Formats: sequence, structure tokens, C-alpha cells
Amino acid sequence: MSRLRIRPQAPGDDGTVLVVTPASAGWSHVGFKVVKLTAGQRHEGGEAGREACLVLVAGSADIVAGDQRFGNVGGRASPFEDRAPGAVYVPAGLPYAVVAQGDVELAICTAPGSGTGAARPIGDADMSREVRGNGTNTRYVRNILPETEAADGLLVVEVVTPAGHWSSYPPHKHDTATPGEESILEETYYHRTQPRQGFAFQRVYTADRSLDEAIAVEDGDVVLVPRGYHPVGAAHGYDLYYLNVMAGPERRWLFRNDPDHAWIAAPPPFSGP
Repeated sequence: MSRLRIRPQAPGDDGTVLVVTPASAGWSHVGFKVVKLTAGQRHEGGEAGREACLVLVAGSADIVAGDQRFGNVGGRASPFEDRAPGAVYVPAGLPYAVVAQGDVELAICTAPGSGTGAARPIGDADMSREVRGNGTNTRYVRNILPETEAADGLLVVEVVTPAGHWSSYPPHKHDTATPGEESILEETYYHRTQPRQGFAFQRVYTADRSLDEAIAVEDGDVVLVPRGYHPVGAAHGYDLYYLNVMAGPERRWLFRNDPDHAWIAAPPPFSGP
């Protein structure tokens, strides 16, 4: 199995099914955890020096962060429902608790933080939406915690890719600091498929092929992207959802397309009136 593919396990006592830490990933910034809770079950967290974005991928919960309480966060039945997830930003060092109102799928996205600012809910109006690509490269994007919203290092986005379509495509990378052109960002992809027995493919590769892995991903898998280009293809018959978490030395998403495939995104030549 690829070292970049992380599989979920049976829930622990606190509901945890999957954990990625900077140490386990071999990098410096991104942490990611998936927690599955049943009604009334509680999950607690909060780390010194690490901010968090709590994303209700599915279900609803009450969330307490420090001395603030956010009730009935979330509510969608599935990440494939055309509805924003519930989300709460928690600054570094602030303890939090999530109490499920029913079945809950919770993603905990973390990165180094200073601990400044306050905990806050991230509402639907704060999550901009985009349609990217065209034809079988069309996908639907919701920016949960983009650069335009306050955070120390985290960038969080979710994408729905229709069956048979490509995503994160043309292949792009963000692993080299080139001012105004490209930034360094580690990234995790948390994949879900609909129906759940489906699969997708993700390739992670560098120009010199010192890293070149083609990964078959199934429902609930995480793919680590430490560097390189990282396109995704959804199999025919199976819609694909993924939640991206990015962080690096600079909180900017600047990417570079693979020059061999950049023509795919180029506008067609002008052919006159």
C-alpha cells in the first residue's frame, strides 16, 4: 500500500477513526483527524500552538470552545448534499468539546497558530462557492476557510467532483516558494464516494519522478500530498467528495500547473468575430 494513503479504522472510545499528525506525515504543518460520533457522544480537543477548524462533514453538534458555546452546528445529511457544512474556527491553545446531536462525521483540521483571535462559527455566507473547469473537468468548490477569512495558517476547502470527471486538474503543485507565482503548502485530501463502494484515483508526482505514485482511493481514505502535482479522477458511476486542508510557511495558495498539461486550462485561440 502507498505510504501516502491513510485508511480509516474502527472508531476509538472518543470516535476517532483516522489521525494524521505532522510527525506521522513527515512534514511540519498540517494535522488532520476524522471523528465519527453517535447521539450524545463527546469529543474533546485543543492543542497548545495549534489552531483548528472543526468541520461537520455530516450531521449536527453542539460545540463549546473556551467559554463560547455554538449550538446546533451543521445539519446536512451527507457531504454530497448541496448545503454548506457546519464549521467552527478555534484559535491555538483553546480547549473545545463537540457533542453530537445524532450521527456525526467530524473533520478536525489543524496547523501551527499563535493563539490570537477568538473562536467563531463559520457561516454559509462566509464560504464562497465556485464552479471550476468545464466539460468532464467540471467540479464544485466551497471555500470553508480561505485566505480572505482570518486564521494563522489554515486553508480549508471542500470539492464535489461528479462521476467520471477529473479534479485538481490540470495537475498543479505548490511546493516551491516563488514570490507571486507559487507557495509552499502541505495538503491532505479526505475522500468520500457516493455510492460508498466506489473508488477514485489520485496521482502524486514530481517533474523528475522522484515521487510518482498512483493511488486507488476508497470511501474514507486520506491522501497525503507532501509535494508534487496531484490530480484526481472520479470513476464512472461514483461521485467524489474531498476535503482539503493546506498549510505552510506562508498562508497563500499560489500554484503552478504542470507545463506539459497547462494547455488544458488555456483559453481557446481567438478565431475572429
